[in-house]
Amino acid sequence: MWFFARDPVRDFPFELSPEPPEGGPPGPWILHRGRKKATGSAVSIFVYDVKPGAEEQTQVAKAAFKRLKTLRHPNILAYIDGLETEKCLHIVTEAVTPLGAYLKARTEAGGLKEQELSWGLHQIVKALSFLVNDCNLIHNNVCMAAVFVDRAGEWKLGGLDYMYSAQGNGGGPPSKGIPELEQYDPPELADNSSRAVKEKWSADMWRLGCLIWEVFNGSLPRAAALRNPGKIPKSLVTHYCELVGANPKVRPNPARFLQNCRAPGGFMSNRFVETNLFLEEIQIKEPAEKQKFFQELSKSLDSFPEDFCRHKVLPQLLTAFEFGNAGAVVLTPLFKVGKFLSAEEYQQKIIPVVVKMFSSTDRAMRIRLLQQMEQFIQYLDEPTVNTQIFPHVTHGFLDTNPAIREQTVKSMLLLAPKLNEANLNVELMKHFARLQAKDDQGPIRCNTTVCLGKIGSYLSASTRHRVLTSAFSRATKDPFAPSRVAGVLGFAATHNLYSMDDCAHKILPVLCGLTVDPEKSVRDQAFKTIRSFLSKLESVSEDPTQLAEVEKDVHAASSPGTGGAAASWAGWAVTGVSSLTSKLIRAHPTPGPSETTVPQRPVPEGNPAPAPALAPATPATSGHWETQEEDKDTVDDSATADRWDDEDWGSLEQEADSVLAQQDDWSAKGQGSRAGQGNHSDNKSLESHWSSWEVEGSWDQGWQEPSSVEPLPEGTRLASEYNWGGAEPSDKGDPFAALSVRPSAQVLAHWSTAWSELCWVSTPYCSLCFLFQPKPDPDSWGEDNWEGLEAESRQVKAELARKKREERRREMEAKRAEKKATKGPMKLGARKLD
Repeated sequence: MWFFARDPVRDFPFELSPEPPEGGPPGPWILHRGRKKATGSAVSIFVYDVKPGAEEQTQVAKAAFKRLKTLRHPNILAYIDGLETEKCLHIVTEAVTPLGAYLKARTEAGGLKEQELSWGLHQIVKALSFLVNDCNLIHNNVCMAAVFVDRAGEWKLGGLDYMYSAQGNGGGPPSKGIPELEQYDPPELADNSSRAVKEKWSADMWRLGCLIWEVFNGSLPRAAALRNPGKIPKSLVTHYCELVGANPKVRPNPARFLQNCRAPGGFMSNRFVETNLFLEEIQIKEPAEKQKFFQELSKSLDSFPEDFCRHKVLPQLLTAFEFGNAGAVVLTPLFKVGKFLSAEEYQQKIIPVVVKMFSSTDRAMRIRLLQQMEQFIQYLDEPTVNTQIFPHVTHGFLDTNPAIREQTVKSMLLLAPKLNEANLNVELMKHFARLQAKDDQGPIRCNTTVCLGKIGSYLSASTRHRVLTSAFSRATKDPFAPSRVAGVLGFAATHNLYSMDDCAHKILPVLCGLTVDPEKSVRDQAFKTIRSFLSKLESVSEDPTQLAEVEKDVHAASSPGTGGAAASWAGWAVTGVSSLTSKLIRAHPTPGPSETTVPQRPVPEGNPAPAPALAPATPATSGHWETQEEDKDTVDDSATADRWDDEDWGSLEQEADSVLAQQDDWSAKGQGSRAGQGNHSDNKSLESHWSSWEVEGSWDQGWQEPSSVEPLPEGTRLASEYNWGGAEPSDKGDPFAALSVRPSAQVLAHWSTAWSELCWVSTPYCSLCFLFQPKPDPDSWGEDNWEGLEAESRQVKAELARKKREERRREMEAKRAEKKATKGPMKLGARKLD
């Protein structure tokens, strides 16, 4: 039986890269790139081949192998694995590049910043301080060839071949025998006079001075060149001269050198070094310190190296969120660093964290995610959006904080293209119907209408036919003037999704009613949109063959957009209601501006646009809505996003209550709300009517609920109680049947047939029609039957019943108290007789 000896190199879990070696420190070691066989992760492999007759060099290599294996420090080259055989030595470390090659590559790419060099030298000095002060070891080989740089730009000290103990154990320093290394030796080693080495660190600090000279000036030709600092920064020259002084006694300890350079105005006193030092100690920092650090971090990331952000800042951000409860403050720097990642890295590192963040109940985190969704939405796939993100986002529609409801509505612009049929056409429409009908904030109702107009092209044909007309018609009856404008513009933006019959019988009657609206901005948009629809109808009337072309999108499947119309909405919906959110997040809310802006009327073709007219704020009369101008925000989007970290989110509920209370005061005083400033222009082509409109501005929360219909006078008989003498009821359903809540089915059928024969008006403007027209259900859009809203209707009824019971209970308690007061207090010991 044959037994084959195992090859240790072949069984080694790491393998060398086929690429040529990168070199290495002067000496026997050759640096190769490599990878781990199991995972493919990159490593560096230092290889030494044992040669006959080189026993002394082999002993030096084995000593370096042992030293690197036992020394562990963040600034010393990290040992991963090793292999020692009779023929070779392999040392596996983290993936690194020699400092000389790194500086050359960075110089060709544009050069290193001074802050990067300051942090690199800080790391080398800190490693020397660890060796000298903590381990009593002399490195004896500090030079450019002994320093390596990892993928994050961190400098690591290697080249431990000639290290020896400062206490004299194990003999003196080993002989190098390499001229390239001996030129870094201090002059006192060759001078046997009275200038002997008095401090254990003196030789290494001289070599550190040589390293500093080479970093800024290139390769050191001879020791005499050290007298000329060259390109060394002025803030470092003084400390550099102490290192290369002829007297070894004045050379500072590494720890003292760091302290001198870290003094105010020193070479190592900058934001980059401070950030790195904080990251190294982040695990022992207080939560308040971490919060402040992450808030300020995003401002500095733009000036930091890209590799540093990807490989050092990003892992710390992910760790802080996962285990440190950092909360929403990590979001802004996290997404800023995410810009440096590839699509694959983004999917692996950031998307799992984002998905987990959406399940958080922290309001500050939720609103920050919604605000910055544009930065990561492109990396989310549809299954993730529909199963892990959308169910959590929908909770924002029901949040008691108006700011979160508003941001949730705006986020639908980005999520809609990725939603499936059920979520988009059923779930989302239910929430939109609730917000448009029942939300107490006018700006949120307005943004809901705007958002619906933008995502209308993504809806299915049946949902579009069922929802859009009813939703925009409801918006035109909103007491908040900008919501009425949004309803009109919604019709215009989705003009290609309506049939000619719907345009003539459903849309134009609604728009015509707005031509007498109290708000001029509403009237202007109504006239403009009416002209556009009439032009469309007239063109089809002139040439009926165009009907198929005009209605091609009516029954088409959902499409990714409506062209220019959708694009023109984008800026408005995102910035349309800034006053509401800003009021709610300010720790100390300030009074609103005292100026008002009257919305501009669309400028006729060929005429220049007039400047918006400013007028002093005055209380609005009943039925009129004055518009107010929000102070223009000159800060960019990133700065605005960063300001969220400074807010006191713990008082959000109190702020919301104060805003709502202030809103009630405004309503009681009859004051109006802010209306958006409309900037519109008429173009020559018909399509421009639909794509050029855009509304920008901000509106306040103040709006008044319409007064309820007064009860009928006593003795008034309903129309259904009369015998109209008409024919038998027809089986054609009453168009108002879906809205009726009072008459029975038989009375309603008889009334519908009789009244249709006698009344030639049959509109709400007829006094009798209006008298018997029931109030529509606020939980539905028009005559559509919305599945799933029945449960909400039951909740409303249950709430009304509860309120009635509560009122009854209070009345009974009042009666008991009154009866008790009339009888007077009972005497002590008296027995109560019923």
